[in-house]
Amino acid sequence: MQPGNPALGPIGELMADPDITEIMINGSEQVYVERAGLMELTDVRFDDEDDLRRLVEVLLRPTGRSVSSATPYADFRLADGSRGNVVIPPIALNGPVVTIRKFTKTLTGIADLIAAGTLSRQMAQLLGAAVAARANIIFSGATGTGKTTTLAILSRHIPETERIITIEDTAELNLQQRHVVRMECRRANLEGRGEVTMSELVRNCLRMRPTRIIVGEIRGAEAVDMLQAISSGHEGCLAVLHASSPVDAVSRLEMMSLSRGLMLPLWAVHKQIASAIDLVVQHDLLIDGTRKITRITELAGVEGDRIALTDLFTYERQGANQLGREVGKWTCSGKRPRFASKCEKLGVPLPAKAYAPSAE
Repeated sequence: MQPGNPALGPIGELMADPDITEIMINGSEQVYVERAGLMELTDVRFDDEDDLRRLVEVLLRPTGRSVSSATPYADFRLADGSRGNVVIPPIALNGPVVTIRKFTKTLTGIADLIAAGTLSRQMAQLLGAAVAARANIIFSGATGTGKTTTLAILSRHIPETERIITIEDTAELNLQQRHVVRMECRRANLEGRGEVTMSELVRNCLRMRPTRIIVGEIRGAEAVDMLQAISSGHEGCLAVLHASSPVDAVSRLEMMSLSRGLMLPLWAVHKQIASAIDLVVQHDLLIDGTRKITRITELAGVEGDRIALTDLFTYERQGANQLGREVGKWTCSGKRPRFASKCEKLGVPLPAKAYAPSAE
């Protein structure tokens, strides 16, 4: 194990271990890590709860955030790009609970995602063309399935000539282009003032001459603002959404739009979502700990009282091999994607082999 940062105390070596992707501290006497997609208990312990609280102070000090009985939880990010969350008593009954999702340094390009089995070469070709051609894409999945990593890697297909504005609750994205403006939400102070929400940032960024808007995670009212931004001509938006399937992703967008209280009929909400979003890229964490894109689904307009969804790629599970690793294959439907017209308009290559019927 590599030597760790002494300031991080008992978890310094865990932070330095490249094989560990997440650290979960459940009080002073229990520390779990995620390694190769699977959780395991470590022998790391803190001397007592005060020792753990000192670590919490070290983690939060650079961010200017703090936790107390009035605000017993906080999100934070570390200098290396890792992000975390801390919850303290009386909310956390185990004692202080700290969760750190480490910034991945092993997945830096599309070739790494292919080598890791996250997607196939054919899928990578299609998604790369979609991003370059300003398709509006939702990256959906449960927590820890690799949505943000995929978005960050595919964002490299955005040309250097475009102005990118990222909006996040806790800043995590670190894009490679030069012309990137990063914005982060702000919590209210102890007097309940000064809060800056995702929705407010999305509305404000429309005055900042964006070519691309990237939303780190859609959680609420900002869904309406993002859909309206796309409808007003700001194409090429990329966003992360927690959902268990493309159908669930669309349903969540519907619910968040209706919860805004705009009194829109459901058919109008369906029409806006169907016209704004081109693709939903579904991520899943399989039983063996591997992360895969299990569906690339296209929104194909409105049929009757529902939004029509068409799968371009699906992952079919076929069991497990002798080593316990899951076996399966990706199948391409062979349907020409609707965003192909955007590719033609912008001169982005989308060869027929990118969506030819196949199984990998």
